[in-house]
Order: sequence, then C-alpha cells, then structure tokens
Amino acid sequence: MATISFEGDTHGQLIVKVRRWLASVEGQEEGNLTRHEAIEQGAELTKEALRIIASAAPEPVAQSEIVKALTNAGYKATDATKQALVDGLDSVEEVTGGSVVKLARDASKTVVYQMNTVVARQILKSLRR
Repeated sequence: MATISFEGDTHGQLIVKVRRWLASVEGQEEGNLTRHEAIEQGAELTKEALRIIASAAPEPVAQSEIVKALTNAGYKATDATKQALVDGLDSVEEVTGGSVVKLARDASKTVVYQMNTVVARQILKSLRR
C-alpha cells in the first residue's frame, strides 16, 4: 500500500507542502502562486528567519525573556503585515474589478524581462574583458 507523508513545524508549512505536491500531481507549475499564497509564504519565511536568529544566540541569551518577547513581537508584526497586505490587495481588486492587479502582474513580467536583459548585457560585458 502506498503512503505519503509531510513534515513541518506548523500547520501552515504542512499546507504549503501539500499544495505543492497536489500541484505537481495535477501538472500545474509550482512557481505560479496566487497573491495570497505568495504573501503567506513570505510571512512564513520571515517567521522561520526570526526563529533561526533567536535559536542561534547563546543559550542564556536565547532563553532570556527579552529575546522570547522580541521574537514573539516579530511573529505578531509579520502576521499583522500579512493580513494588511491580503486585505489591501483584496480591496484594490474589489474596487477596480481586478484591473489594477492585472496591470501590476503585467508590469512585473515586463520588469523581469528588462532586468534579465540588463543582467545578460552585464554578463556579456564582463566576459568580453
């Protein structure tokens, strides 16, 4: 009998891993995230960075109440920022019927293309020298 398992420290991490697996099974590209998924992943990455930084401190410092409080405040600020971004994007999409979000998506594709062109030129210049 086949089995599948996922590991994660939080419920959110497990959900992200399950969604990636489902997308790969259904043939979807993994890189195409919704706005909400991208914001969620960014927030989880920030919280993971906070956890790593806090745990990297020497034990007496890492176990101090001030480090615990600062880490907790960082988690709360990250969650509040995530919610504000999601709410703000939802409001913009609702008010504009999605046109601003579509324009931003199209502009981001153009910027990435232009950035790639500039980077390619720089690489070619450095290779010619």
